[in-house]
Amino acid sequence: MKNIYVGNISFQTTEQELDAAFSAYGQVDRVQIVKDRDTGQARGFAFVEMPVNADADKAMAALNGAELGGRTLTVNEARPREPRSGGFGGGNRFSGGGGRPSGGGNRPPRREPRW
Repeated sequence: MKNIYVGNISFQTTEQELDAAFSAYGQVDRVQIVKDRDTGQARGFAFVEMPVNADADKAMAALNGAELGGRTLTVNEARPREPRSGGFGGGNRFSGGGGRPSGGGNRPPRREPRW
């Protein structure tokens, strides 16, 4: 099973059109055009899963640089997704992203209130 990244697709390209293009080289298990979570608008790339690695390799070689919907496709093997940290914008103040250091410090705790 190979997961294939297809970039630079037209916003009008459908999953059926991608399926047809890749099916010319072998069986296609799944086609997913990635869409913006908030607007539902296509983001200009998709993933295609093909169960036979040799067929997937042929499709990648043939379709990388090919034109579909007036756009030149970028086609290659999808890389595993980078792990994302939770939260907003990554890292918090106390884990080295700014603000105070997260540990060490060698300062004794303050014992008297400030006036």
